[in-house]
Amino acid sequence: MARPWLHLCICLQIPGFYANLLLTQTPEHILTQTNNKTAILCELKKEHTGVYWYRWSQERQHFEFLVFSNTLGKATYGTNMSQDKFRVHEERSQSSYSLHISHLHPSDNGTYYCSVSQSSQLLLGSGTRLSVVDALPLPPKTTQTPVSKKLVPWITKSKAASRKGPCSPLVWIPLATGVLLLLLGLVPTAHRLYREYPASILRGARPWDSPGAGW
Repeated sequence: MARPWLHLCICLQIPGFYANLLLTQTPEHILTQTNNKTAILCELKKEHTGVYWYRWSQERQHFEFLVFSNTLGKATYGTNMSQDKFRVHEERSQSSYSLHISHLHPSDNGTYYCSVSQSSQLLLGSGTRLSVVDALPLPPKTTQTPVSKKLVPWITKSKAASRKGPCSPLVWIPLATGVLLLLLGLVPTAHRLYREYPASILRGARPWDSPGAGW
C-alpha cells in the first residue's frame, strides 16, 4: 500500500527532503479568509507514479502528510485528513496536479509542498505558503500628489484671474474710494478759484460785453 511505504520512506529519508526545480508550484503565497477555499497548482517535468502533498507547520516544526494521488486518480489520505478538506485534481495529462483545500481555518496555515518519489527520495516542489486570517487587511490609502505651481503656471494665473474679475469687490472698491478722494480734493480748489476770479469770468462773459470796451 502507498501509505505504509510512504511513512517508511519519510523515516529513512529525513532530512532527505529537498526542493527540486523539476516540480514547480503556483502561487508562491496565498492570503485568504476563514471558511474560504483555495487551490495550489503543481507542475511536473518528469515521470512519476503519483503525487504526494505535504504541509510544513512552522508552529509544530514538522511535516504533515496530507494526501497521495496516483496516476489512476486514487487518493490515500493521511491521519485525520479527509476528502471533504483535500482533493487532488489532475490538470493536463499527468503533467500538472492541483490540490484543492476547503473550509479554511487558521490551523491550515503553513507551507504546502507537492512531491514525487525518485530513487528512494522524495523530491519536493518549490512550496506555497498559505496564510488564513479572519479578516483581510485594508488596502493602503492612496494620496494624490499636489500639482506644482511651477510646473503648471497657467493654473495659478487662471485662479488669480477668476478672483480678480471685472465684478470682483477687490477691483471696484479701491477704484470707488480713489474717485471719492479725488472729488474731495477738488472741492477746495474750486472754492478758491471762485473767490480769486470775477464772477463774470466764471459765468463765461466775453471781454467786449464789459463797460467801456470798444472796437
